[in-house]
Amino acid sequence: MIRRPPRSTPLYSSAASDVYKRQARNKAMNMFSSYENFKTIRENQETKRQKENRPHEVLYFHKVDDPYSHLTIQYVDQLIEGYDINLKPILVGEENPVTVHEPDLYDAYCLQDVKRIAPFYNVDFEALSYPSKDLVSLANSILCNLETELFTSIAKEVSSALWQGQEEKLKELNKIYKASDSEIRNKLNEGNEIRNDCDYYFGSAFYYEKELYWGVDRLNHLETRLAELGAKKTTDNEFICNLNTTAPNELSSDDKLNLTFYPSLNSPYTFVSAKKVKDLLKDYPINLITKPVLPMLMRMMVIPTFKAKYIISDAAREGRKYGYEMKSIYSPIGKPARLAYSLFPIIDNLGKGFEYIDGLLRASFQDGINIGDESFLKNLISELGLDWESIKKDLNTKKWKKILNDNCDDMYSGNCWGVPSFKITNSDGSDPYYVWGQDRMWLLKEEIHRRLS
Repeated sequence: MIRRPPRSTPLYSSAASDVYKRQARNKAMNMFSSYENFKTIRENQETKRQKENRPHEVLYFHKVDDPYSHLTIQYVDQLIEGYDINLKPILVGEENPVTVHEPDLYDAYCLQDVKRIAPFYNVDFEALSYPSKDLVSLANSILCNLETELFTSIAKEVSSALWQGQEEKLKELNKIYKASDSEIRNKLNEGNEIRNDCDYYFGSAFYYEKELYWGVDRLNHLETRLAELGAKKTTDNEFICNLNTTAPNELSSDDKLNLTFYPSLNSPYTFVSAKKVKDLLKDYPINLITKPVLPMLMRMMVIPTFKAKYIISDAAREGRKYGYEMKSIYSPIGKPARLAYSLFPIIDNLGKGFEYIDGLLRASFQDGINIGDESFLKNLISELGLDWESIKKDLNTKKWKKILNDNCDDMYSGNCWGVPSFKITNSDGSDPYYVWGQDRMWLLKEEIHRRLS
């Protein structure tokens, strides 16, 4: 069963407050996702940087026991060599606890995810567990007082030793580079404060002029921005960080695998993923199963504003990259989502579940439509070639609640709690393989290719 957070003050205590919250949420989401705001911030920051005659300074947040930091640190020296930048490493400690909703699942998933993707980045990572506190302390001691010029090379050496459990090697390095407990504590606190001031909350991230770039997954956005500013040292168009994938663009097979898609209606990343799901359905031999879940806010999870800002702005940036831009947003949280979800079971039984969810997402994230409006739902159902009169009898009924709860339980069973998540199984439902996030759509293709080739 799902380990759900305890209930606190109801999110929707009155109709008036519901309207006010919806208006405020819509305003914030549109502000954070706006391409015009995005361009203005970049232009203003570059004007300010040039006026102050500052170099291109990039902050890098490194957390020694973060698996993603192990991946990212492998590429930092190439970033320095490839671009005219001053890179400032920031050693950070624990994540901001309000941003991690399922700590146990989060830790387990991160470890598994990095083990899966590291080979595609030509990085060795075989750790079966997280390093002990003593080894983490040794690693932080070594890196605590390093000069910037030494940090990258020593950090790579330390990271490899830490994740391989090489205590003696860490002790040897600590004889050369050593810090006291108070120095370590002060350094991590200082790093966390800098990270917090940048409105971020994890390690393995870059920060440049009001914009954040998480790990190897977003390094290409930073490279593109620096290249546009003339900071790239070479004239080629190659990124320093590229995936070495083997799956083809299209795959034919007499056999099919099941792909289960776990979307929610308030997730900007789910919106971005929908186009990729359609492309995968067209290009790969899969049976698509759609299992929607409630948005995190409706599962009584609190998302702080600074995290929401990053999620929405990052998803908008990803959407533009993949040609699926967010435009006018109308958050469906609350009654609109409940009404829309109430029709899902009957529509899914008629074979249009994914198309229905996709239509709802486009309405919410591109057309600025209240998906709880009955006239909208009627038009959408008609566009799907279904009969509104037979469908509408399920509007605002409650049978959907158990279905979505069961979907959430299924998603959690694969160590996934956020959306979009995905599950691949064989045609008989065996051998489940779960991934979380639109960032891992390429990994789904790799797994499908592996099973069917």
